[in-house]
Amino acid sequence: MEWIQQLVNGISLGSIYALIALGYTMVYGIIKLINFAHGDVFMLGAFIGFYAIANWGIGFFPALIISMVLCAVIGVIIERVAYKRLRHATRIAALITAIGVSLLIEYTVIFFRGASPEAYPEVLPKTSIDILGVSISSISILILAVTIVLMILLQFIVHKTKIGKAMRAVSLDPDAARLMGINVDNTISATFAIGSALAGAAGVIFGVYYTRIEPLMGVLPGLKAFIAAVFGGIGSIPGAMVGGLSLGVVETVVSALGFSLWRDAAAFVILILILILKPSGIFGKNTREKV
Repeated sequence: MEWIQQLVNGISLGSIYALIALGYTMVYGIIKLINFAHGDVFMLGAFIGFYAIANWGIGFFPALIISMVLCAVIGVIIERVAYKRLRHATRIAALITAIGVSLLIEYTVIFFRGASPEAYPEVLPKTSIDILGVSISSISILILAVTIVLMILLQFIVHKTKIGKAMRAVSLDPDAARLMGINVDNTISATFAIGSALAGAAGVIFGVYYTRIEPLMGVLPGLKAFIAAVFGGIGSIPGAMVGGLSLGVVETVVSALGFSLWRDAAAFVILILILILKPSGIFGKNTREKV
């Protein structure tokens, strides 16, 4: 029954990747930008949750909401300050700017608080639940439940709300959406806000689950979440979910088989294979571009 434990661990890790990957795929679907600063928004979310719990003594769910709200605001500021003026610039200019914003966030945090790691407060009780004879941490189950709720809420926003319809319209054709009266700038900002809020939630969940955070913690999970988005099909919300969960399970299986040193490399092997075999990803569609 050890495989059930490994599967739960993999899904818990994959749910974190999925929440971060959703931000990548939503932004790319709207403005065709790979926002490499997104992993650092995840890091900021972890620290916001940490200080909210440690300094204010609040619980997990209030800290999660505070982190999501503040990260949404940070995401909008990043979009308005760094990316808005580059809407019609070359993609390489936007990509270099995204890398610059990422480094700016990381070293601004290091400047103000130093590079030392922090131990996340124990905000959730560490109990175990027996399922099919296997003892599973209640924290893992709670993380999975929170992730599922957030993903369902995202699907509701995208498919059932006015802003969700505007996001889908802008994704298909920004010019036609503007002619139909949609405020494209506000729609793009809303997309950044939603994606950043999910990254903030992932940061708090990561801190509670792994109990250790530091200013450069967003680099590797950010890259892996990007791989998950590409694996599922960049621009596809269901693809980001499936890609993140799949990547988490693969990493856990690689570690369980005794190849823990190859755990991080497995993600990049998957990226190479998917780019060779199916560059559009699992749920992506091949599109032709004029050059």
